[in-house]
Amino acid sequence: MNVILIDNLDNWQNLKPFTFTRPVSQIRVGALAIAEKWEKYLSSSLSCITADYLSKKYTCNYTDDNLYISSNLLPDLAIIEAIKSLNMGQVLKRDGKTIARRTSLKLDFTSQEIDGEEIIEYAEEVSFLNNLWDIFKLNGKEIEQDFKLLTKGKTSQKISGTNKVLGDAIFIEEGAKVECCILNSTTGPIYIGKNTEIMEGSIIRGPFILGENATIKMGAKIYGPTTIGPYCKVGGEVSNSVFFAYSNKGHDGFLGNSVVGEWCNLGADTNTSNLKNNYGSVKIFNYAKNEMVQTNEQFCGLMMADHSKSGINTMFNTATVVGVAANVFGADFPPKHIPSFSWGGASGFVKYDFDKMLETAKNMMSRRNVTLSQEEIDILRHIYQGN
Repeated sequence: MNVILIDNLDNWQNLKPFTFTRPVSQIRVGALAIAEKWEKYLSSSLSCITADYLSKKYTCNYTDDNLYISSNLLPDLAIIEAIKSLNMGQVLKRDGKTIARRTSLKLDFTSQEIDGEEIIEYAEEVSFLNNLWDIFKLNGKEIEQDFKLLTKGKTSQKISGTNKVLGDAIFIEEGAKVECCILNSTTGPIYIGKNTEIMEGSIIRGPFILGENATIKMGAKIYGPTTIGPYCKVGGEVSNSVFFAYSNKGHDGFLGNSVVGEWCNLGADTNTSNLKNNYGSVKIFNYAKNEMVQTNEQFCGLMMADHSKSGINTMFNTATVVGVAANVFGADFPPKHIPSFSWGGASGFVKYDFDKMLETAKNMMSRRNVTLSQEEIDILRHIYQGN
């Protein structure tokens, strides 16, 4: 079967600003992006269906036997077996939501139902990524599953005796440097990826993932469930947050119940509120409805999309959403929704010049020996023109 992870307009819109620049299946939750999870579980490569302007970078491959899986579905062993058992012309559903379907038809981003399909009801619980806050809420469960997936049949590098270790659910890949740290896995597993470094004095409380080539700065305090994606550099205090990849929070400051995309930088002493003073439930900006919506969550911090930055001493209010390539700075709290390509802060914003933004992005990426591709430039230009 040809496996295709398919976005639909609802889940793709609800997961903006992160899906401005990627399909839903490229969102990282746990150790891996959703697409990476499916590839490892199925031992197969796959493609995806997403918005047209993203499809040049994220292509779709069709055959006469296509297995379409909802891109916001988080896999587990039970659901994988149910999906594998689908016959041609069958669709697997749970409470009216489509999980997967097998068909010879070529579907697209706007495809809904197919006449004549045989509906198979799935009785077990499933995990969908429906809202922005689900990324950090489901992160602990996903770390537990991804830890087993990544360490199965492997042996950890020996833990240096300079560290204080609690619990035995710790796995360190080759090339990792961990000295003079406290590692507590009694609350969840700790996975430390290849060629990483956790500098001395850091305190790590699981569940915790450190992606390959990432760095934890000296004296950092990390509360799980937290994921630091590949090539990130993180310091200060972090709690229940997800960094996708290539982003920096190199200095002191608190980040809690938050999600940070790729190529972001949080200036020194940037702080985020994740709890209202009245302890009430939090509202957050929703792109699908173009308004604030109720999360029914008490804790929610910063949602920052790709290529956005904050200046030193920036304060983000509870449940602040920052779009793509915004540059936020200045005193006082900026608005709780900062549109893409905004330049400014609490005193007001102007539109970030596109060419200057590209220059900054290229400069940041070149430091990691990464080149901004023409496909990525076209995606950013599309967002800029529609903003």
